[in-house]
Amino acid sequence: MPETLAINEIYLSLQGESTYAGLPCIFVRLTGCPLRCFYCDSAYAFSGGRKLTVQEVLEHCEQLAEAYQGRSPEGAMPGRLPLVELTGGEPLAQKLSLSLMTALCDRGYTVLLETSGALDIGGVDPRVRRIVDLKCPASGEVARNRWENLPLLKPTDEVKFVIASTEDYDWAREQLRQHRLPERCVVLFSWAHPLEPQQRDKTLKPVPEGTTLLSRLELVERIIADALPVRFQVQMHKVIWPPDQKGV
Repeated sequence: MPETLAINEIYLSLQGESTYAGLPCIFVRLTGCPLRCFYCDSAYAFSGGRKLTVQEVLEHCEQLAEAYQGRSPEGAMPGRLPLVELTGGEPLAQKLSLSLMTALCDRGYTVLLETSGALDIGGVDPRVRRIVDLKCPASGEVARNRWENLPLLKPTDEVKFVIASTEDYDWAREQLRQHRLPERCVVLFSWAHPLEPQQRDKTLKPVPEGTTLLSRLELVERIIADALPVRFQVQMHKVIWPPDQKGV
């Protein structure tokens, strides 16, 4: 029997985050994640889905990308459109995801990996653009950060801080300074969008006591006031569609 991946969903939409925001993107959402961040909006991917081989996932991607044949921009972006992003859940929790990313790169896709930062990124194909979280205190998972990943970052990678509170902001600002992150790659400051009641899984971590939540405007004002060399981002898909809609 061939090895399989647990896949929650595969769909075509627009990339809503990172420096690739706004581009057409195929999302391959893998099932399962070892973390339980309080703001997680994809808890439905903690379980379920279906078992697919790497070849079957590739075939799904090719079907979704068929309409874009011959339409990739010249010189504007590397590779072909649409992009392909592995997300979750936590893609690196399934070792076969490494083979899938390599196979996608071999087919000429620009491949993005959205990862929690809790697992080793060293085995990821060097052609993949890795978007690596650093979990802030309010997430409830700050102790899970794998600091050994930072020396592995390349200029094509991105580091993302999901910021929910003033404590998160101060912590993230210190990590910028201490690890000189803007010299390594693009740094993203993403506001923690509030969850809809139906999105709040009972297994998510509670907001730590004493947390001072930060509004989107307050986060932007602090970034400007401190002249931080970071890219503020919103989750574009939550502006376009209802914030709890799946498959977008």
